Amino acid sequence: MTVSPESSGSPSARDAAELTAAEPAAGDLSGFEVLVGVCGGIAVYKVCSVVSQLVQRGAGVTCVMTKAATRFVKPLTFEALSGRKVLTSLWKPQFSYDPQHIKLTNSADVFLVAPATANMIGKMACGLADDTLSTLLISVDCPVLVAPAMNDRMWENKVVADNVARLRELGYHFIGPAEGWLACRSVGRGRLEEPEAIIKKVADMLAERCKSATERGKA
Repeated sequence: MTVSPESSGSPSARDAAELTAAEPAAGDLSGFEVLVGVCGGIAVYKVCSVVSQLVQRGAGVTCVMTKAATRFVKPLTFEALSGRKVLTSLWKPQFSYDPQHIKLTNSADVFLVAPATANMIGKMACGLADDTLSTLLISVDCPVLVAPAMNDRMWENKVVADNVARLRELGYHFIGPAEGWLACRSVGRGRLEEPEAIIKKVADMLAERCKSATERGKA
């Protein structure tokens, strides 16, 4: 990377991402592509660990953030952890893909949505596509893993429960939420599952996808 004299004193945000991000290591998840959809919530900090560990295990990870998610963690953080540009808007070209970025879903082996808010779960259940993440979700052709995180009363709301049930019927996978201390200073079910549990679930889904592809090839 060439640094101009004018910028030699302090690298730009883009330079910082390029300097920090390393190439994915060769690991048990090498060759797999994972899309990570990040919604707005305090649990975003856990997703940083998920992305980092997936990359360390060799997976190619591309992150998509909602506008609310960028209020908690800047895209630069996920760029540094994944080594790739982060998609935040349908109107700002960040890849050499078609305007809707639909091609981004073509190579995905698993699409993880974490933390999945009640709002995003509702969009998914109703087939809405009014932002980058929901647009990609409605066009994806791979298994989707939803990791909810919200207030316990929101999770227990009948509307949310119906949306979750509908998504399960459609074949979406869920992990959590877990029970424990919530950001609203109460104890209940609504915590995002721990990174280790999410990563294990993703790895299991990737292994199953690989197994299914192998069996189809032998048929």
